[in-house]
Amino acid sequence: MTLAKVTANVVSTEKHAHYHGRKILVVQPVGPDGTPKGKSMLAVDGVQAGIGDLVLVVDEGGSARAVIGDETAVTIRTAICGIVDRIDVAEDRATAIDIEDR
Repeated sequence: MTLAKVTANVVSTEKHAHYHGRKILVVQPVGPDGTPKGKSMLAVDGVQAGIGDLVLVVDEGGSARAVIGDETAVTIRTAICGIVDRIDVAEDRATAIDIEDR
């Protein structure tokens, strides 16, 4: 899983049938402190996330399809699986993530 921030919505007039009726968002991977890490990517929204939300993203096809509830959607690889409410960094630098289930 990757911690990321939702930065934009994707609008498309033509898309594969597996994406019909699904919201696609641009997410920027970030560190626990919110610092951008790596390149932005597209993810199917599985939890009703929106621009500005801090989210957890799975970037593995089987897990992504399980999040959206459609094992036949073989073209979907990346999905948002949780919205992060808070990040607590302990003294030993271990990170605990609290996820709101929506």
